[in-house]
Amino acid sequence: MKCQKKNQYQNYYVITGGPGVGKTTLLNALEIKGMRVIPEDARQIIKEQMQTNGEGVPWKNKTLYAELMFDASLSTYRKVVREVYDKTVFFDRGLLDVICYMEMENIPISEEQNSQAEANSYNRKVFILPPWLDIYETDNERKQTWKEAVYTFDKMKQTYLDFDYNVIEVPKETVDKRCEFILDNI
Repeated sequence: MKCQKKNQYQNYYVITGGPGVGKTTLLNALEIKGMRVIPEDARQIIKEQMQTNGEGVPWKNKTLYAELMFDASLSTYRKVVREVYDKTVFFDRGLLDVICYMEMENIPISEEQNSQAEANSYNRKVFILPPWLDIYETDNERKQTWKEAVYTFDKMKQTYLDFDYNVIEVPKETVDKRCEFILDNI
């Protein structure tokens, strides 16, 4: 088990889960309610790589994709620390999502990456959205099968638990009820 340092940013919350579980919809709703939301970096990386015919996409070069995601996630985290360190912030995925992806794809994780994931921590409460077949869809950037989505959820949950986070499963409810659940639990 990995040891998590004391979190200095208690107001940074991660919303995570497998693909296609409603994270983006939920985060958009939280933003409409006036909360500060940080979008995930993965989709932007995929879009940029596709536009430039780059190799850093999961269906071409998983290692490069993982490195780009980790660097972007760390950069985003540090930018938030500089700009809004004292405000409540919701992240669409965190650094440990990249660590989880790397573990799932058998991509070596460096000591530096592990150290950065531990040092750049979030609130101990991590909100995870479970697989939900009724809303699951694939698109140009999300190509995982339903089975892969369920597997990702299980691995994501375990990764956060391994880093000593308290993983809170968000109920399969309307977007408003999911928002209320999260806001009631922060």
